Amino acid sequence: MAAIIGIILTFIMVFGGFILAGGKLDVIIHAAPHEMIIIGGSAIGAFLVGNDAHGIKQTLGDVVSVFKGAKWKKSDYNDLLCLMHELVRISRESPVEIEAHIESPDESSLFQEYPKILKDKAFVELICDTIRSMIMNFDDVYQVEELLDKQLASMKEDSMHGAHALQSMADALPALGIVAAVLGIIKTMGSIDQPPAILGGMIGSALVGTFLGVFLAYAFIGPMSAKVEALREQEHYFYSLIREVLVSSLHKNPTNICVEVARRSAPKHQRPSFADVEDALKALKKAA
Repeated sequence: MAAIIGIILTFIMVFGGFILAGGKLDVIIHAAPHEMIIIGGSAIGAFLVGNDAHGIKQTLGDVVSVFKGAKWKKSDYNDLLCLMHELVRISRESPVEIEAHIESPDESSLFQEYPKILKDKAFVELICDTIRSMIMNFDDVYQVEELLDKQLASMKEDSMHGAHALQSMADALPALGIVAAVLGIIKTMGSIDQPPAILGGMIGSALVGTFLGVFLAYAFIGPMSAKVEALREQEHYFYSLIREVLVSSLHKNPTNICVEVARRSAPKHQRPSFADVEDALKALKKAA
C-alpha cells in the first residue's frame, strides 16, 4: 500500500507542480509513447541480455514484493522460534525421532504445523542439513558457526540479485533518456527549415526523453531497488535465527535459552515478546 501511495504522490507532485508553473502536458502526452518505446524497450532489452532466466524470474518476483511487503511477519518469527525449540528438544531427547523429521520434512507432522516455513525449500534445507551434521557428531561449535555463516552469506548474495539488476537498470535509464533525446534532436535537425513554433515543439518532445529517463530512474526503479534490498536484508535476519538457535544449542545451553538468544537477535519491529513465545510454547506442550 505504501508503494502505491508513493507512486500516486510522485505523479501528483511532479506533474501537478509542472501544471501550476504554467506548463502544458500536451507535449509530454504526445511524445511520451514514442520516447517510452525507445527508453523502456532498450532498458528491458539490456535487462534481458544481462540476466539469465533464473535472474529474470527472481527480479520480476522482487518487483511484486515491493507492493506486497515483507515476506516474514512478526507471527512468522514466533512460529520459527517454536519450530526450532521443538527441533532442538527432540534432537536431544530422541536422535532417531529427529531423523524422521529432517529426512522427510514434507511428511513431518512438526514441519506441517508451519506451512509457510515449510514452503521455503532453501530455508528448510538449511535447517535440516545443519541438524543432520550435528547428529553426525559434527559438533565443533566454531566449525558449525562458520559453516552456517558461509551458507547464510551465499543465500543473501543470491537473494540480492534482483536488487542489483534493478539498480543497474536505474543507473542506465538517464543515459537511455539522453539517447532518446539525441534521436529527437537528430529528427529536429532534419526539419531545420520549419518555422520556430514547429521546431520548438520538436525540441520539447526530444527533451521529454531526458525527463522520462531521469524520472523513471530516480522516482521508480531506484527506489524499487532500495526497497527490494531492504526486504532481503530483513529476510536474512529471519534466516539468521536458525544460526543463533543451533549454535547456542551446541554450547549446551537449555533449549529455552537457545530460543531466547535467537528471539533477542530478531529485528526490534518484528521481534515477538518473551510472553508471546512462552504462550506459544505452552500451547505446543498442551497440544502434545
